[in-house]
Amino acid sequence: MAVKLIKRKILPNSRQFKEYWKEKGPFKYALTSSQFPPVLLESEEWIFSDDIEATLKELMQFDKQKMKIIKAPFNPKNKSVLRPEALSPWKINNFPEEWDACICDIFVPQGHLTRAVVGIIKVPEEEIEPELVETAFFQCLEKRIDQLGYLLLKPKEESKYAAIKAYLSEWEEDEKDAGLL
Repeated sequence: MAVKLIKRKILPNSRQFKEYWKEKGPFKYALTSSQFPPVLLESEEWIFSDDIEATLKELMQFDKQKMKIIKAPFNPKNKSVLRPEALSPWKINNFPEEWDACICDIFVPQGHLTRAVVGIIKVPEEEIEPELVETAFFQCLEKRIDQLGYLLLKPKEESKYAAIKAYLSEWEEDEKDAGLL
């Protein structure tokens, strides 16, 4: 398996971002927090990569925290226990506690995944393997990352690299308005 290049960098202003992008980039994906205080990131921290799954795993610290997709310790067919119907029989072990308070339709607290994740898998439910669930989870997470308070810059149309121009223009305008430029 090839090692995916992932860079983390604290870039507090647009000038530093541009310099970093020019020296180390360009990158296909750039991710930062859109809220303050940031969750799972330092203030003004960015994650850069050319692989979306690697970017999202880095955000979650998936490998560092030894996260793993497992069968949830319950039987969804057991109707004597009250559970949300949207819950799937899968969860992520060692899920980030910081996300337990997040409202997102692909997971609930402690990393229990919903049917929105397994619903995109085109295999009969009894044949679903953890690797398929993991891939589906990251596909869903990419589409809903803004629900969790993050900004993901990615390629648009035919571009090979993250669309940063509009974001940088807005950032520079904000810095001018604040008297920082």
